[in-house]
Amino acid sequence: MIYYFCRVFKDNEMKKISILLAVVFGLGLAFQACDNHKTYAEMKEEERDAIKRFIELQDIKVISEDQFAEQDSTTDVSLNEYVLFKESGVYMQVIKRGNGELLNDGRHDILVRYVEEQIVEDGTTDTLSLNTITNWYPHPDEFVLTKSGSSYSGSFSSGAMSGVYGNSVPSAWMLPFNYLKPGRATADRSKVRLIAPHSEGTSTASAQVYPAYYEITYQLAR
Repeated sequence: MIYYFCRVFKDNEMKKISILLAVVFGLGLAFQACDNHKTYAEMKEEERDAIKRFIELQDIKVISEDQFAEQDSTTDVSLNEYVLFKESGVYMQVIKRGNGELLNDGRHDILVRYVEEQIVEDGTTDTLSLNTITNWYPHPDEFVLTKSGSSYSGSFSSGAMSGVYGNSVPSAWMLPFNYLKPGRATADRSKVRLIAPHSEGTSTASAQVYPAYYEITYQLAR
């Protein structure tokens, strides 16, 4: 009888200890999750730091919108100039404006080839992103651009971007059309480099709060 009582007491104590350990383990996981969770403000701050480091590592010279206008909406590639658009936070380097005309209001079919790289915390880039320039792709991506004054909207109709991110064209991709003159011939294409914060990027960039680097050529569809 005494043995039975001791055994029951021991079993109960072991159950209590097991429950206690489970509670402690659960609390540990909860605290760890809290430690790993970052606020939106913290993620935006990390994004700003990543862009700053990228600019430093790439030895980019940032110019103002006023200087950009004084230079006839061009950037000096030999000096590695990028213009910063403060309202959007997008940085742009114009490699080639194009040999066409500034786009009129209305609907335009645009062909694009591009390199997309995620900018990570130390200012370097993740090369495991989309690349339709140096990688073999039989056709450029295509999207429909609608212009109304200085406002643009765009929707992909074909290509890798729509397959990965959906049909919505990143806002950063449309900003350059205020300044570019893309043509229909290959030789008349426009070309830019962009640094885009998450708010101006793809749906994934917006959701995960990371900046991206792009090199893009634009061409009017025939």
